[in-house]
Amino acid sequence: MRSRLLILPFLFVTALSPRPASAPPPANKAKELVDQAVKALGGDHFLNMHTRRTNARIYSFFHDRMSGYDIANIYTQYLDDKSIKGVQLREREVLGKHQDYSYLFLPDQGFDITFRGARPIPDDRWANYSRSTTNDILYWLRYRYDEPGMQYDYVGNQVLITNHVEVVDITDANNNSVRVYFDYNTKLPVHQSFSWLDAETKEHYDEVTDFDKWRDAGDGIMWPFTIERQRNGYKIYQIFANKVEINADLPANIFDLPKGAEILRKVN
Repeated sequence: MRSRLLILPFLFVTALSPRPASAPPPANKAKELVDQAVKALGGDHFLNMHTRRTNARIYSFFHDRMSGYDIANIYTQYLDDKSIKGVQLREREVLGKHQDYSYLFLPDQGFDITFRGARPIPDDRWANYSRSTTNDILYWLRYRYDEPGMQYDYVGNQVLITNHVEVVDITDANNNSVRVYFDYNTKLPVHQSFSWLDAETKEHYDEVTDFDKWRDAGDGIMWPFTIERQRNGYKIYQIFANKVEINADLPANIFDLPKGAEILRKVN
């Protein structure tokens, strides 16, 4: 009986003692997740990829209703010349069943190319292309992974539809921020969002991108074969890739305007 009485005060004190709080995530938790994502994407191979060829079906939408569909062959070249202003890549989207028209996106301008000639794309379309491209997490990780002034903040973990994800805010020195959701198991980005304000209308926009159907596209580099974008809750774009090739040779002069093509007047 004496031994039981001696134990009781200890149990009473233990019951009243506060439980230790769960340990906060380490200060570099967010950066560790980004490091793991880069490794999952292919590590140094991903950080140094220089071309991509994509054969796909692309869809455009207006207020969630399909407004366009095309078969596309997309040729992308990643540029590493730091003196280049604008988007750090060149891209040619060759469209249609007969591949007889295309869009050419250069670092600082774009063209709509048909048999009539090459028409500079409207300013608003260029702004949308440039904004969506440069805020894409795959672009950020390819070009800005070790950029000075980048800040990584761990938001937490949650369930996104059926995926267990970990969420990180990535902010650059100019206070531009992208929120990225990394799959807990694969470490690959599956969802991202960013916001922007129209300088003229002062209207606020939220842009969301979902990445799915990840596959090895060559050189151990993972790439999403399905991408969907939304703006202010409305679906605006989908791409379903049939084939993606990393670091494949691209057609000669694919980023040149057709020889003799007339430069048409821009229509905004």
